[in-house]
Amino acid sequence: MRTFIAIPLSDQSRALLETMQFQLRSAKPDVTWTAVSSIHITLKFLGEVNPAVLPGLIEALEAASTSEAPFAVKLQGLGTFPNIHNPRVVWCGVRDLSGNLERLQQKVDAACTRHGFPPEERPFHPHLTLGRVRGKRNLQPLLDCIKIGMDLECDSPIDHYNVYKSTLTAGGAIHGILKRIDLGGSQPRPVAPE
Repeated sequence: MRTFIAIPLSDQSRALLETMQFQLRSAKPDVTWTAVSSIHITLKFLGEVNPAVLPGLIEALEAASTSEAPFAVKLQGLGTFPNIHNPRVVWCGVRDLSGNLERLQQKVDAACTRHGFPPEERPFHPHLTLGRVRGKRNLQPLLDCIKIGMDLECDSPIDHYNVYKSTLTAGGAIHGILKRIDLGGSQPRPVAPE
């Protein structure tokens, strides 16, 4: 089962990303835009996971999260990976001045490592992928928009994260929540009946 751990975004955060994408799309670049509904802050990508491993892993993640209180990060700024001269990914920045997000990611990574997953070797750079550059058509107008930047920003509250199952289809990945994990200071929310 293809699995990852990530923080979903609030409605206000998704509205900001839709506005950013709308302004960037106006340049009509050759970019495959990420559906805003599927954008999240990735804490750990696990890859293919044996479902039998998940109960123990989820228990470890819950234990690691009980001491973490809810917090907020700021969504702000635009950029490209690997750099502005050779853009492959267009992203929105995630500012974590408190260090809470990085600490949470480290706890998640440590819990996963104890259950046999390799530790992250790359530094944690939280970001939100808005789109993937596919070609050079209208690339300069897109880069001009990114360089100018946007004054758009918002606080994004974080009180939980999810363990997701990702199913790859011809139309893109479909993400399903396997388990919601609340941070220690947050109140569990009732699950709406289906």
